[in-house]
Amino acid sequence: MTEQHFKGLTTHKAKELQEKFGKNELVTEKKENFLHKVLHVITEPMFLLLIVAATIYFILGEPKDGAIMLIFVIGVIGIETIQEWKTDKTLKALKDLSAPQIKVLRDGTEKVINSLDLVPGDIMFISEGVKVPADGIVLKASTLAIDESSLTGEAEAVWKVTQDNCTDTSTDYWRKDYCYAGTLVTQGTGTILVDKIGPSTEYGKIGQNVLSAPNNPTPLQKQTGKLVKLCAVIAAVLFIFVGVVTYFNISDHAFIDRLIESVLSGVTLAMAMIPEEFPVILTVFLSMGAWRLAKKNSLVRKLPSVETLGAVSVLCVDKTGTITMNKMTVRDTWSFTNDTNSLIKIMGMGCKADAYDPMEKSMISYCEENGFSRDIIFGGELIKEYAFTDDLKMMGHVWESNESIIVTAKGSPERILTICNLKASEKKIAENKIIEMSSQGLRVIAVGQMNLNNIDDIPETLKECSLELCGLIGLADPPRESVKEDIKTCTKAGVRVVMITGDNGITASSIAKQINIPNSDKIITGDELNNMTDEELKERVKEVSIFSRVVPEHKMRIVNAFKENGEIVAMTGDGVNDAPALKHADIGIAMGKRGSEVSREAADLILLDDNFSTIVETIRNGRRIYDNIRKAVGYVFTIHIPIAFSALLAPLLGISPGSLLLLPLHVVLLELVIDPTCSIVLERQPAEEDIMERSPRDPNEKMLTSKNLFKSIFQGFVIFSASFGTYYWFLNQNPDNAPIARAMGLTIILLANLLLVHVNSSSYDFAVKSFIKAINDKIMWIASLGTLIGLAVILYSPLNSFLKLAPLSIKQLPLAALIAVVSVAWYEVVKLVRHIKNHRSMKNNQ
Repeated sequence: MTEQHFKGLTTHKAKELQEKFGKNELVTEKKENFLHKVLHVITEPMFLLLIVAATIYFILGEPKDGAIMLIFVIGVIGIETIQEWKTDKTLKALKDLSAPQIKVLRDGTEKVINSLDLVPGDIMFISEGVKVPADGIVLKASTLAIDESSLTGEAEAVWKVTQDNCTDTSTDYWRKDYCYAGTLVTQGTGTILVDKIGPSTEYGKIGQNVLSAPNNPTPLQKQTGKLVKLCAVIAAVLFIFVGVVTYFNISDHAFIDRLIESVLSGVTLAMAMIPEEFPVILTVFLSMGAWRLAKKNSLVRKLPSVETLGAVSVLCVDKTGTITMNKMTVRDTWSFTNDTNSLIKIMGMGCKADAYDPMEKSMISYCEENGFSRDIIFGGELIKEYAFTDDLKMMGHVWESNESIIVTAKGSPERILTICNLKASEKKIAENKIIEMSSQGLRVIAVGQMNLNNIDDIPETLKECSLELCGLIGLADPPRESVKEDIKTCTKAGVRVVMITGDNGITASSIAKQINIPNSDKIITGDELNNMTDEELKERVKEVSIFSRVVPEHKMRIVNAFKENGEIVAMTGDGVNDAPALKHADIGIAMGKRGSEVSREAADLILLDDNFSTIVETIRNGRRIYDNIRKAVGYVFTIHIPIAFSALLAPLLGISPGSLLLLPLHVVLLELVIDPTCSIVLERQPAEEDIMERSPRDPNEKMLTSKNLFKSIFQGFVIFSASFGTYYWFLNQNPDNAPIARAMGLTIILLANLLLVHVNSSSYDFAVKSFIKAINDKIMWIASLGTLIGLAVILYSPLNSFLKLAPLSIKQLPLAALIAVVSVAWYEVVKLVRHIKNHRSMKNNQ
């Protein structure tokens, strides 16, 4: 470096550069106006139709009906707006990573300035405990170690050197002669020439990538959107049809009365066709799903992600802490002298008594497990310490005990072997063993000792020692105990597990083999990724499951490559370096215990226990939720058919508007009372036994398949025939007593609706099984009894006159109940026939 670099900038020059480069801050995310958020929700087709229907009630002089409708609409819109209002705090968390103030060289003197005012060309001074506020070149370094785990994902601190002294010839993205914004100085001091600020830093790039992540609708949102639009078109057509037919049916009315009655008849039918229950069903299912996941250590930040979990086909995970325990342990030892006990004791004596390094802690624990207590290891007097440095890559202690003096040392095998007194053949044996242990994914540490006669013989430096090689220690971060079984479950469920790590490929591959990740022998490194086009990567990811030595941009590219192949991708992460990939994935899963604030804010889901098993459980729950949503959507179609066709058929049969089976108010009543209640019942259905043995569902698959749609329509027509037929028979018996006929029809719909959720809880198991499962479920009982109590209130309280109903007699009520049961229970006969056929088929195969 030239002398000019060490003079720093003048205040005037700094102002000029700030005008050119701007402040040292990330680009702030533009906040969306609150009214814009509300309008965005209201303009969804479902809500537009509901608001229009409510408005028509008010215009046509039906304020009570309109008010009830509006309360329902406002409630649902409120829920949606609250979800929209939960803005992403990722960029704010990124901004908080940099130090608020920093010492710099300005006008030839040291000054403390706000880190916002740093500009390229500034000289800044960093020391232990400081978060680096900008990217820069290392001009001076005194035992400077920096924790870059928030960027690289690797916990080990990086020893920094000056640019002139950098001998590292590796092609790693992260440089040893360079510092990065947001990283933490853990040891030493440094003088840094600021090179990049704000958006140009590595953190800044992460911020830009987070911002660029598309906010695409989930598969479920896309499917419900299509269903709503289809129903809206049908509703509009039938609205006109029924309105016209009704207008001509009541030619004896005055023009205004004809118009009002015609429009109300059309509105009743249109409302019956609009699936306004969908927001309630989705909100209930997703909210309850999120609550259940929270009880199992998964915190959901974005409700739609609950369902998307069930569609996951690729699960990208980090190695450290997710697959492994994030706890270094001694996995193997090799004694050069066949004296393992001596090797273990010397290894312990080579550690610090107050060890904070995870590797040293694991070594001391291993000593204690093998009978060497801390008193034995550290019982002597520590005379001298040879400190570890990045240049030396080894450390040592000189102990005096029982009038003997011993030097104990450990460190990089390559460095320890250079100061060991070994023959060429002995050195070759040791080197071969190092290669063998390394190939198993172990981190290898060499241990040596030197006996001295007196204190005067103690060498000044560790390099001057002539050690006897004791042996080698192999350490590893072992896989979590349950991970192997979890990987097996994922594989069976068709979910591909992919490991993305900043660690080396050999270690990653070794761990992958231990837990049986498919294709664990195929690896793509960060360097290979740099030389690949997006199209090439898109092809390679189809068969490769291990990605090593990756940087933030790589993770994002890998996720996008899988998505381009049509996969639904879940990505786990804990560091700032994971934030872009978390945002770009269909589901971002952050670690709650060790995860950074940035990763948590970028994620859709936070694991409170950082456990891989919890991810598998969330996928299981996501599938269960989708299954139950599907059942609920089928149920909605079924129950809408008797509502819609009663409104459609009445004008064709010449029934007067005042004698209709369902008036607009009854339609709203059914939506408010029955559907949310039954949603709760369906939401609580447990997962079917084979749920984790199916392949992930196709995200383009329709929520209602033709088979399920036919079943829903047929069930709906049977209930319609039962309810409308009974109503029509009673109406013909006494045309002046429409409230009784209406009460019979409405009671059949209510009771059939209650039974329908149990009959449809499974296509194979009988409703009795559903009842047995629910027998100890208090919520199920409350939901079922709530519907029955509601029915009793509207029939036998003063409310009945307001609702234009009449109380049923002691004969009429059981009749309505019997008809309701028959109108739904026939499907149990279908199940019985199916069981008999399957039983015969199995018998014939035997």
